Amino acid sequence: MRRLNLAGLVLALLTLAASVAWAYPLVWAIRTTVVPRADGSVWDGLAVYANALFNSPIGLWYFNSLVTSGTVTAVVIGISAAAGYAISQLEFHGRKLLWYTILASFMIPVQALIVNHFLLMNSWKLINTWAGVILPQLIAPVAVIVYKQFFDSMPKELSEAARVDGASHARVLWSIYLPANWGVTAALAIIVFIGAWNAFLWPFLVVTKEPLMNITVAIGQAEQYLGVSGLAAALLAGLPVAVVYLVFQRKVTEAIMLSSGIKG
Repeated sequence: MRRLNLAGLVLALLTLAASVAWAYPLVWAIRTTVVPRADGSVWDGLAVYANALFNSPIGLWYFNSLVTSGTVTAVVIGISAAAGYAISQLEFHGRKLLWYTILASFMIPVQALIVNHFLLMNSWKLINTWAGVILPQLIAPVAVIVYKQFFDSMPKELSEAARVDGASHARVLWSIYLPANWGVTAALAIIVFIGAWNAFLWPFLVVTKEPLMNITVAIGQAEQYLGVSGLAAALLAGLPVAVVYLVFQRKVTEAIMLSSGIKG
């Protein structure tokens, strides 16, 4: 018992140290922007945030991020649910090959496909468009894998009974299978949205026109509007996902556990 207590104490201290190390840059950033100069007041610092909100196109950048992230989330969830249902519940030629291809694609980092994505978007004339930002982010094999695993656990008698009553596979999916897994859908939607909102590399490469930039990319342009630094804009850029995480932290944790606990 003493060894267990000692181990728990050590783990608690390590967790505390890690928390402090993680929180320090955030606290430093907030303090730096609230009191930007040695002779400045808190009100001077808050004026930086007001300036960022009302004297820069940050509202437009927020809107761009909301549209692209929301679209990515809705389409990824819809496609992944349909693909997971098809692989789990339907019998068709090439089913196993499709499944193994999805599993293999899960191991390929998205950054390795950046050049191919850029060439495709350029050939389709989608550079500097919302579609150009959205399409490459629709590749989310982990969501298909999670849905497939959960649909495998559903009794096939449910779908067979619905099919006997004349329901289509689409009706079975949207009326029976998804309602039984709303927790999984909510968790995946939150994690996909946060990932799409925080995406930087691809939106940075595909969008060069300032009015079309996402907030994560556009904060690099904020200095010319703020006159001090873009740090306040960076904090404002991360604020929505921070709020989403704080409100839905249990679902976010569930999604991370689902993603890391996938069984082949």
